[in-house]
Amino acid sequence: MLAGVAGLFMNVVTSGLNSADAVLVTVTSTRGSVPRERGAWMLVFADHASGTIGGGHLELQAMVRARQMLAGEPVEPEQSLSLGPALGQCCGGVVSLAYEFVRESDLESVQSRLAARRLPVALFGGGHVGRAIVDALSLLPFDIRWIDSRDEIFPAKVPAGVTCEHSDPVQAAVRDLAAQSRVLIMSFSHAEDLDIVAACLARLRDKDDLAYVGLIGSRTKWATFRHRLQERGFTAAELDRITCPIGIPGIVGKEPEIIAASVAAQILQLARDRLA
Repeated sequence: MLAGVAGLFMNVVTSGLNSADAVLVTVTSTRGSVPRERGAWMLVFADHASGTIGGGHLELQAMVRARQMLAGEPVEPEQSLSLGPALGQCCGGVVSLAYEFVRESDLESVQSRLAARRLPVALFGGGHVGRAIVDALSLLPFDIRWIDSRDEIFPAKVPAGVTCEHSDPVQAAVRDLAAQSRVLIMSFSHAEDLDIVAACLARLRDKDDLAYVGLIGSRTKWATFRHRLQERGFTAAELDRITCPIGIPGIVGKEPEIIAASVAAQILQLARDRLA
């Protein structure tokens, strides 16, 4: 059966479809063990695809069906698949898919709609660790706002989904962060770090709408910061909302890439309820 589907896939790809249109394939419901969660999506064009609904035979068949829709063939806009009996996949669950034809003129609005599902991250600091974290998070479902007080600190090219911002004083950017932002603080100076943490604490006191505030550094650094922040009037309960050190406990190594992997994993753990 797989060979037959693969052959149909090749026929559809080479049939001269309009590459400007697309079909949005979305996982609308799941039951049992399945490759991806509800809300996962894939945007299928005539000659390529963006996103994924889980890979394997499920995704291959969905691409075939989407390209049939692009070619003008009659296709039901909803589909329910038992992964074991229908596709021979070991997951064994049931996945429901929705197929939505997207014309070129509507593509930008659909992409904006998909981008709105990404979780906001604000990263303060354009140094080596900041760059490594941006690279790691840019591959994940996050919308990243990258902030620094220094001019010309950001690389000439940044990944998609990353917005660079110069802010002086740097802590001023905290006021208009997106609600439920995950905030990562790693500026070039401890004085800036302290001011950013204080601004985040003030926003938490006022609005309580930051999902996570993490500060890079040692336990010694945080002990010093706690004392200084208490002198600014913040309570112990408020200070307990700051995560320092950041990253998954037990992952050792000070190389930027190791820190980035640990921080990305921690942010994903905190986001898993939203992503499910």
